[in-house]
Amino acid sequence: MSNIKLPTMPAGRFEEKKVRSLWNEKEEKWYLSIIDVIEILTGSLNPRKYWSVLKTRLKAEGSQLATNCSQLKMQSSDGKFYKTDVGDTEQLIRLIQSIPSPKAEPFKQLY
Repeated sequence: MSNIKLPTMPAGRFEEKKVRSLWNEKEEKWYLSIIDVIEILTGSLNPRKYWSVLKTRLKAEGSQLATNCSQLKMQSSDGKFYKTDVGDTEQLIRLIQSIPSPKAEPFKQLY
């Protein structure tokens, strides 16, 4: 199973863009690709670079968010599997709160 349902977010998709996700049965929680979420919320042409800069800023501010992110192998657009930074729902909510984007506002208001 690799779908997730969040408010205003159809299972695994947002604005017709796929959000890669994995269910961890042992922990009973979802993990989502941080890069995919950043791309959707910021519209960045280079979401990996955006995440790199944001991660550096968060670490400098003493945030544990960037430090506590895990990496899981997820399928890329080229069909291969690569390690990518992922976050659980709680981590993504904190991440979304640090993204200055009008697209992030509806999620910020939910939490």
